[in-house]
Amino acid sequence: MLGGIGALAVAGSFGLAAANRSASAIASDADVRVRYWNLFSGGDGANMIAMLDAFRAANPRVDVKDSTLQWGNPYYTKLAMAASGNRAPDLAVMHLGRIPGFAPGQLLDPWDVRLLAKYGVREADFDPVLWKRAVVDGKLYGLPLDIHAQLCFYRRDVCEKAGLLDAGGDLAKVTSPDDWFKALKAAKKAVKGDVHTIGIKADEPNFSWWFFLSFYTQLGGTCLSADGRDVTLDTDKATQVLEFLRRHLTDGYSTAIGIADGESFVNGSAFTWEGNWSVPVFSGAKLEYGATPLPPVFGKPATHTESHCFVLPHQSQRGGATNEGAHQLAAYVVKNATAWARGGHIPAYLPTLDDKKYLALKPQSEYVSAMDHMAVEPPAWFAGSTGLLAQRIGPVIASSNVGSAKPDATARRMKDVLEKLVAMKNPMEGRSATEGGSAA
Repeated sequence: MLGGIGALAVAGSFGLAAANRSASAIASDADVRVRYWNLFSGGDGANMIAMLDAFRAANPRVDVKDSTLQWGNPYYTKLAMAASGNRAPDLAVMHLGRIPGFAPGQLLDPWDVRLLAKYGVREADFDPVLWKRAVVDGKLYGLPLDIHAQLCFYRRDVCEKAGLLDAGGDLAKVTSPDDWFKALKAAKKAVKGDVHTIGIKADEPNFSWWFFLSFYTQLGGTCLSADGRDVTLDTDKATQVLEFLRRHLTDGYSTAIGIADGESFVNGSAFTWEGNWSVPVFSGAKLEYGATPLPPVFGKPATHTESHCFVLPHQSQRGGATNEGAHQLAAYVVKNATAWARGGHIPAYLPTLDDKKYLALKPQSEYVSAMDHMAVEPPAWFAGSTGLLAQRIGPVIASSNVGSAKPDATARRMKDVLEKLVAMKNPMEGRSATEGGSAA
């Protein structure tokens, strides 16, 4: 049925257009129309619209028809259905970690790297680790736009009073759990009002998983083998991390429920762990604050990151001027990402990091080192932002954080969750990770 509907849609578009010019492109006197789907709302949405308007002004012959859909699984469900039914947009945004689950070659089309180079974007312009995550079977399926990281936000006024700032006025580094809790003890004495010392979103499943993965990676832990077929979770290391997270509550520095961590930070908390998308919120509140990657308490720096990337949803007859317009639009946005960085994201396009306008952004330039120490989810079909892995394992971690389960028992449950996921068949391919599905 989906295929039939898609065929009718394609036939209808051919009846309205000639030589790759759609009806709306003809109406706007453009040469080509590019249909673009994204999931950006709020400040990110406003920044993206501004960037699209700049592209339109610079490229009047390309008509961009952008649509913003609901963030999360509703977006991915609709994108998968559109691609499978031959009704896909010409360009879309996706989290990089979700690419394996979209069965590259079936629901996604590869990028033409020669076309990207024509518009000034090349592999050398990106971090090698980031670029490699977008490659499947030697083909590029995602064009990285940014890196968004979990960060440690800190109030300069509170931390200065607590003696936690270095000579440059930034948060002094800590390199062990004991040093971190000594810092929290000092900060607690400096906090005013009825707010907790630090917000760690202890009962929120997604954040619980992201924070766990950060510190577990610091210990050198892995969840799956390199080929994605076997579970490698080290329950001893996992227990160590779970005990560390739980201690924030048992020692009285954070609370499980009842207080919004972001609001608490605005009202005087010394710290909060949040994604970099909170930068516009805290800057809008006119706080004197800074932000760093999560503290390297287990020695090796690592903080959870994900990335937005551009993808080409599968079209049976992809090509021609519309396809080139999609490449042109994506390359433009990636190359002009200083505006995007205002939302807190770290631009993936490396030349942007030397842009004076980017370097002037605070606290963005303070945590750019997160790019060098990325803790990412395993390359499996069930992983990625809001993916099945986070849905299944996040609540398990949260139960330990809030005291509903003991850390050692939680670590064993986490391993059980992973073992069930690697044995589960990818609905897009009909094979499990163990059988060599998209994880391999």
